[in-house]
Amino acid sequence: MDVNAAVAAASAIAGLCTGVIAVLAFRWSEREQARPTRTSLRQDAAAVLPPGVDTVLSVLRSSAVVLDEGDTVVKASSAAYALGLVRGGRLAVDQMLQMARETRRDGEIRQVELDLPRRGAGRGEGLAVSARVAPLGSRLVLLLVEDLTEARRIEAVRRDFVANVSHELKTPVGALSLLSEAVMDASDEPEAVQRFAGRMQIEAARLTSLVQEIIDLSRVQDDNPLDDAESVAVDDLVAEAVDRCRHPANAKQITMATGGAPDLFIWGNRSQLAAALGNLVENAVNYSPARTRVGIAGRRIPASGGDLIEISVTDQGIGLSEKDRDRVFERFYRVDPARSRATGGTGLGLSIVKHVAASHGGEVTVWSAEGQGSTFTLRLPEAATSRESRDRSAAVPSEDSATSSALYETFPDHIPAPEVLP
Repeated sequence: MDVNAAVAAASAIAGLCTGVIAVLAFRWSEREQARPTRTSLRQDAAAVLPPGVDTVLSVLRSSAVVLDEGDTVVKASSAAYALGLVRGGRLAVDQMLQMARETRRDGEIRQVELDLPRRGAGRGEGLAVSARVAPLGSRLVLLLVEDLTEARRIEAVRRDFVANVSHELKTPVGALSLLSEAVMDASDEPEAVQRFAGRMQIEAARLTSLVQEIIDLSRVQDDNPLDDAESVAVDDLVAEAVDRCRHPANAKQITMATGGAPDLFIWGNRSQLAAALGNLVENAVNYSPARTRVGIAGRRIPASGGDLIEISVTDQGIGLSEKDRDRVFERFYRVDPARSRATGGTGLGLSIVKHVAASHGGEVTVWSAEGQGSTFTLRLPEAATSRESRDRSAAVPSEDSATSSALYETFPDHIPAPEVLP
């Protein structure tokens, strides 16, 4: 009898547990079915939103979210989900939710700019957004959010550029003002006047160079080089760069060696390409000690998307530290400000080179080590003219082959062997 009672009690307990589990599973299923999804929100929005609003919201550039009187999201654009504004059918940003409640209460339109953490991003990265809340009918509230992150970044770059330009211009202008006063005070001393006038010429030349490079940088950033594109011979660019730097190189007894593969052509804007290569050669001469060598060599390197033309400018100068290599292409950045002032450098030359390379679909890279010199390499797409003359160049020995071999032997560590790019 006791055994039967125990079995009956165990059966009752098991049945009770089964019933409890079944009830809990049924309620959990109901909650899951009731939880709003993007599909259900779209289906409900068609019945809740005023006619035509759904169509208008779908074409807006801003992220759009529509809330009902219970703060439930009845409509949200894909951009709103991408920014992390909506999660699980609810508005995930407390500041925006509070604005929506206040607007629902008094009917006033509100707007605020907020800094939000970027979902899934690393520490320190965030989103700058502008949020605008307005009533939509008697029951709904419309939230429009515009991403201002890129606009903020561009504005910060512009502010830095203006500040740097103002600082750089003040130096030569102030020097000219002081020197002019010195000339006036030394009017009875011809030697002093001549000395001060010479310094004024130097500062005036520096100011002219700075203004011209600012104009060049602005033009490179704004113009499309392919509008005036042509097939440009690398040999012509090298000859022009060497001629541009011949006088300062001779003054320092620097040998400029040229070579590389013949019949190389680049498709692009001739004046911009000449300015970029000229800046690289000029930097190599300015930052090299006397009685050293500067090498300029061009070659073709295979790449999966089409062959590239690589122009390397190698010097035996002071070299760059790891910190300087990371920043050398920034505007107005100078490795040695005192030396830059002595050579007339503005800190814009390499920035211009970077923009020219990027606008032509290429890149500029640097290899350098302190005390061992530097190699700056322009890598640009090859023009069709080079491909047409390739077989002819291979069949006929080049007159520059000896020069090319000597050049690569002079800088064995600076100019690596050709490689196949991915």
